[in-house]
Amino acid sequence: MEVMEIIDMMEDAIDKAFAIPITGRILADKDELLDYLQEMRLSLPDELKQAKWVKEERQRILMEAQQEAERIIKEAEQKMVDLINEHEITVRATENANQLMASSKAQADTMINDAVTYADAMLTDVERRLDALLNKVRMDKQGLQH
Repeated sequence: MEVMEIIDMMEDAIDKAFAIPITGRILADKDELLDYLQEMRLSLPDELKQAKWVKEERQRILMEAQQEAERIIKEAEQKMVDLINEHEITVRATENANQLMASSKAQADTMINDAVTYADAMLTDVERRLDALLNKVRMDKQGLQH
């Protein structure tokens, strides 16, 4: 029998007891009330054991939950560090790629300018030689006509 049931039975016994007017006292069956108290004493150890088990189980569950929460926090912190590092690597790689592209473009521009300058110099030289040759041909042609 549970303690609460026994307390209800004691209340019923008190309600049924003979009340002494004006004094606020009652006449109750002593043996009946003592039996109820004895039953309560016998029931309490089981309920106390259950309460202790519930308390220990609650503590165990709370401890496991705390450990799980700490694990999740550590995992989230590590993920955050990984993402930051990955972001930094990406930023550095992008910066390096941009620098490489700028350097390559500058080199290409320089090569193009050098090629144009070289071609211009070569064509100028060819033009000069052709002019000289053309002048010689004209002079030779004039020499034949006189």
